[in-house]
This record gives sequence, structure tokens and C-alpha cells, in this order.
Amino acid sequence: MKKILIDSGLLIALFDSSDKYHKEAVDFIRTNKYPLATTIASVTETLHLLDFNRKAQIDFMEWVHKGAVELQNIENCDFGRLKALTEKYCDLPMDFADSCLVYLAEKLNLNTIATIDRDFTIYRIQGRRKFKIILS
Repeated sequence: MKKILIDSGLLIALFDSSDKYHKEAVDFIRTNKYPLATTIASVTETLHLLDFNRKAQIDFMEWVHKGAVELQNIENCDFGRLKALTEKYCDLPMDFADSCLVYLAEKLNLNTIATIDRDFTIYRIQGRRKFKIILS
């Protein structure tokens, strides 16, 4: 079954009702029919940026716990590719969570990402393929 990668910006908007993308994030989650995938890097980034509201953090953790998003592992052997991606896009700069999502797109042969991050219009999967962006 097709999966959609999900970035921390959209996750933050989903759990922060004051975020300008909150309504779009909620609408996306309500209408999406595909499994969502991300990494612990995006989860960590989301929790860090929701630190202003402990209830939002707890709600997010419960949402993840219930299986709303599938966590994909990043292993030691993956860091060579993560480093190469970070070096390639150092002028943006690419953060760790973004490099993990680009790497997952390569590893899982995915090209659709739910994000509000415009950098994903620049990132390329295996140096060639563009992302299909939902909510940019």
C-alpha cells in the first residue's frame, strides 16, 4: 500500500491550534486514506517545538502511540547517506529530520510528503526525482 511521508511542520500544525496551517493539517488528516510514515527525528523535533504546551505534547504522543503514524528506523549504517544528503544541501541548510525523510523516500521508494516546508521543493530523491508535496 502506498505511504505518505509526514514532516514535523505539519505535525506541529496539527497539534497547535494557533498555527496558521492548523486547519489545513486537520483537514489533511481527516481526508487522508494512506498510511503515514516518519522517523523518530521528526517526532523529536515535533515534541521539542510543542514544548510550550504540555497537553499538546501528550496528545501528540498518544496519537503516535495509537498508530496514526508509522515510525521508520534509522540505523547506524544509514548515517553515511544522511551525511551525504546534509552536505549536498548544506546551503539551505538541511536539518537532520529532513535528511531522514529524504533518505526514507529513497529507501522506501516513496515520493509523496505531507509538509509545509518549502525546502522539499528543492530536495531530490536519489538526486533526480521531485517530491509530490501535499500542503506546501
